[in-house]
Amino acid sequence: MTMAHGAKLTTEQILLVKQATQRLKSDFAGMFSPETIERFITESQEDLESRARITTWMPVLIERFARDRLRALARVEGLVVDTRPMVLFLCVQNAGRSQMAAGWLRHLAGDAVEVFSGGSEPASDVNQGVIAAMAEMGIDISTEFPRPWTDEVVRAADVVVTMGCGDACPVYPGKRYEDWELADPAGQPIELVRDVRDGIEQRVRRLMAELHVAARV
Repeated sequence: MTMAHGAKLTTEQILLVKQATQRLKSDFAGMFSPETIERFITESQEDLESRARITTWMPVLIERFARDRLRALARVEGLVVDTRPMVLFLCVQNAGRSQMAAGWLRHLAGDAVEVFSGGSEPASDVNQGVIAAMAEMGIDISTEFPRPWTDEVVRAADVVVTMGCGDACPVYPGKRYEDWELADPAGQPIELVRDVRDGIEQRVRRLMAELHVAARV
């Protein structure tokens, strides 16, 4: 069953979120206080509850969102040693172009690159046409979900790639920024979505070469 916008968690889901909080406290013990982890969980929950049409997978998505943010913060604060480049893809809704770019980079680079994506005005779901077009290439992004960009993720990124978010995209001194001019696939026929997908692949491969990251496939 799909939840309406602004729907609250069920009693069972609340329990699952509490269990997720305990996992994060264990995984990030010695890095962040329990209060910080609880705050990240609460913020992630509030964001997803307020805008997305989400099924019973909501507790999983809350944990993933909070975990990504904590990983980024640990990197910013020098609490982990990670020499891999980190790339952040940004668009408006985080439902199309940025999701395809993240999917391509994860597929081609594997664990050699840290990959994040976000939006200035996140949608409720990833575009189904985008999911279908990526599936044609053997890349499954059906479990991804739109999320907002957050301060710690932008600060942690080595490269920030923007796609149509204009002045809404965050600008931090000292970051490498690229702007990829690509058509918005939202509401477009599959043929146009494929063109955008293929254009993104070419740009991702070029970015990998510049970062000296070899493609797995």
